[in-house]
Amino acid sequence: MKKFFLLGVSIALLACQQQSNDNFKTLYSLPKKLKEVSGITYFPETNLIHTLEDSGNKNAIYAINSQGKVAKTITITNATNVDWEDITKDKSGNIYIGDFGNNDNERKDLCIYKVNKNQLNKDAAVAEYKISFSYPEQTEFPPKKKEMFYDVEGFFEHGNYFYLFTKNRSKGFDGTAFIYKILNAPGTQKATKIGEFKTCNNYNHCVLTSATISPDGKKVVLLSHDKIVLFKGYKGDLFHKGSQTEIKLNHFSQKEAIVFKDNNTLLIADEKTNKVGGNVYEFTLSR
Repeated sequence: MKKFFLLGVSIALLACQQQSNDNFKTLYSLPKKLKEVSGITYFPETNLIHTLEDSGNKNAIYAINSQGKVAKTITITNATNVDWEDITKDKSGNIYIGDFGNNDNERKDLCIYKVNKNQLNKDAAVAEYKISFSYPEQTEFPPKKKEMFYDVEGFFEHGNYFYLFTKNRSKGFDGTAFIYKILNAPGTQKATKIGEFKTCNNYNHCVLTSATISPDGKKVVLLSHDKIVLFKGYKGDLFHKGSQTEIKLNHFSQKEAIVFKDNNTLLIADEKTNKVGGNVYEFTLSR
């Protein structure tokens, strides 16, 4: 679904550890036809990113090369793009599409599609299976305006589970985000809430738009419009129980997608809004 945010905003600080880093650079522009990129994943063996767009766009995955050109368009013939908000892959290279955009918190058809890696060389692919899910804590569709916690724009697959990080759309935004866990298996499931945490109380600076985990599983990074949140030192999958560090990117745009390129390097993509953005960036974490 379409997003809206203000460009004229004031700086807000997280109530957690602060760290600044200027190692943020533009790699290339995205193809002009991809105006609403909402997630990316990365294949190091081919140096390709795979991306998609959100609601109102095609039910397709796009492979993008390091020059920003579309190397392959893969239409997913048995999937509908209600609101595709993120894309991820597992250790084997299978891709997963998160159809869980839920701006109004009223959807009852949230799902994740699996696309087998063997389908990625085709122009038309069939999703291998679909995981339908719901949030047990949500009992009203939509909930009260102060309880709009059930939109998601960021997830990843890790250890045969999906981890979803909610996008808070509540009136009186205070930075609260939930973490949900879903088994990577076909069928219908109830997501398990494993925790919650807070960013800051400024929506434009601290709302979460994408999520990624490092290849070694030791770092989780969440994206907002001008910063990332880094979790480290956690045990198991209690990511929010580790250290939480804010890292400013010193660059404000409608950033919607993030993925680890390696254990210390991130790729970030933004939508083009008012002639700002529409690029893929690289950011290196301080060791």
